[in-house]
Order: sequence, then structure tokens, then C-alpha cells
Amino acid sequence: MECEYFGTCGSCTVYEISYEAELLQKKEHVLGLLSPFGVKDLEVFSANASHYRARSEFKIWHDGEVCSYAMGRLDKKGAVNIVECPKVIVPIEKRMRPLLEKINASKVLKNRLFSVEFLATTRDECLITMIYHRKLEEDWTREAKELEQLLNAKVMGRSRKQKVILSDEFVTEKLLIDGQDYLYQHYESGFTQPNPAVNIHMIEWAIKQAKKVKAKGDFLESYCGLGNFTLPLSKYFDRVLATEISKRSIYAAKENCVLNNITNIEFIRLASEEMTQALNKEREFTRLQGLDLDTYNFSTVLVDPPRAGLDKDTIKLIQGIENIIYISCNPETLARDLLELTKTHDIDDAAIYDQFPHTYHVESGVFLRKK
Repeated sequence: MECEYFGTCGSCTVYEISYEAELLQKKEHVLGLLSPFGVKDLEVFSANASHYRARSEFKIWHDGEVCSYAMGRLDKKGAVNIVECPKVIVPIEKRMRPLLEKINASKVLKNRLFSVEFLATTRDECLITMIYHRKLEEDWTREAKELEQLLNAKVMGRSRKQKVILSDEFVTEKLLIDGQDYLYQHYESGFTQPNPAVNIHMIEWAIKQAKKVKAKGDFLESYCGLGNFTLPLSKYFDRVLATEISKRSIYAAKENCVLNNITNIEFIRLASEEMTQALNKEREFTRLQGLDLDTYNFSTVLVDPPRAGLDKDTIKLIQGIENIIYISCNPETLARDLLELTKTHDIDDAAIYDQFPHTYHVESGVFLRKK
């Protein structure tokens, strides 16, 4: 990726080596962590050279009457003004300059504007959230509606204790996964995978593992989000129980089930620790009323925890399940959790997915089968 801000903008922290060398370093790092558990090689899913991020946030820098996009500097000394970002997908890139021009031409739109967030799809839908340090009045709404027409985009306004939705607060993505189209509603305030192309590889890798399970059985998922993995994986199992702590994500997940005509998934708002307590019959939850957990026969579980990894009780719970798909955004905590998981399971497959090129961050996944 060619970018005039490489080495200055803090968004990219790896810029002095080729992408091929960067990817090799990431593979060697994760392989070094997993090799003590018998992993000899990793499947590697690389990113596009540029235009790979479907969501991004830019600060707005005010210099007198002129506004600019800005990012924190790599050396942590203030910000650097930018006019473009080659990382973002084309639906964001093509709207960045016209949006900034319109902001600079309007006292209403620029007044105490703090930042701009973009959320886009591969189908050219784009949601633009403008965040302010002031209350938004009717004059802002009027000009923001004109902005929607100009940019062919959805525009939202946010300020303290205020959210102004002009049309929708979501975009609808369509992804071709394992030969089938899936629709996902991505909400402005919800978590979404930032790299659509690599996300497809992640899901298809998980599906490849699910296809190895001879008897279908039922599927358990923790940290399910908006159903990113859940929806495509559901076709390979009899029934699915998926949990997530975020109300917004559970709401979106249930909507996505309807969009895709999927009827064998139960989405429940539970934290991972609460899911463990419920399945171990340590606590009763009103959110589980009408759901008989004893009727589930889980053959496979997928966990996709935050950087902190899994808690000890969840590890103990999933050790009782035949097959484990572990997707990780932190290979160090993955390796820590494998110290326990490999006491009962062997690693059958492993991979890395480069969602964040030009950074040190890398996602990884392992598939474990009971000894």
C-alpha cells in the first residue's frame, strides 16, 4: 500500500518492511506460541494490499475556519492532518473528500465537530456518523439531510446524550460465504469485523472445521456478536445456542436471523461467565425462561473472546465438548488458554487471519478435537 503518511500517521505501525515480510513475521510469531502444542504449520489468510477497512474513525482538526481529517501521530506527539486514507474501502474513500468540502462550506456542519466515523459495505452502502461537542438543532438536521442526498449515504449526528438518526443507523452487508449469500445488518454502535474479505476467510475456515464433525449434533457459541459466525455455521448443525452480552448485538443477531430465514438459532443475552453458570445449573436466568438447556447435545463450540481470553470456568465447561473452534484476537492469551485445553483436546488445525495489515495485530484460530 502506498501512503504519503507512512511513518508519521499512528494508524499504521509497521511500514519499513514489505507486506510479505510483515506477514511472515506474524506467522512466525504465532507459530512460536503454538508450536509447544504440536502445531507445525499455519494456514495464512492475507489481506488486500489496500482498501480493506470497512469502518474507520477520523478526528476533525480545526485550524481557524478550515477543518481537516486528522490521525494521531506515530510518535505520540499530537496529530497529523490527512486528506486520504488508502486503508479504507472504496465506498468510504470516494465520500471522504466531498464530505470534508461540504463541512468546510457550512458553519453549521463544522461548528464544534469533533470526529467523523464511517461504516460501509462492499455493496456501496455507507453510514457517516458526525460527532459534536454541542447540541444539534434543526439547522443541523436540515443540512445533514442535504448531505445524505449529495453523498448518497446515511448520515447520523451524535453529541452528549443526543443521537439524531435521519434515515437508518445501520448498513446491510451481503457476503458470499461457502457458496451462499448472507445478509448482515451492521449497526453504528455495534461491533463488526473491519475487514470484509478476511472476515469471509475466517468464517469459511470455521466452516471447514464444522464439516469435519461427523455427527451434526448441536452448536454452542459464546461471544457471538451479531451472528457473524453463527449464521453460516448454523446450517451444519441441528440446533444452535449463541450468547453475547451486548444488547445491541443480540438485537442485530435476531434481525439477521430473520433476514436470512434461519430458524434453528437461539440468541440469548448472557456473558460468557453467565452462560457457563447456566449450563452448569449454578444459576437460573429469566432470559432463559422457556428454553430447556437439557435438550441440547453440543458436539461443537466456538469461542471468540476479547483480548483477555477465556475465564477458567468457561475453559472447564468447553473441555467437556467434543470439538472446539477458538478464534482469537490475542495469540498470547490463546497460548495461555491452550495450556489447559490441550490437556483434554488435541489441535487439529490452526490459522492466522490478517485483518489489520501494517500493524503488529493478528487474529488466529485453532480447531481442537477431544483426545
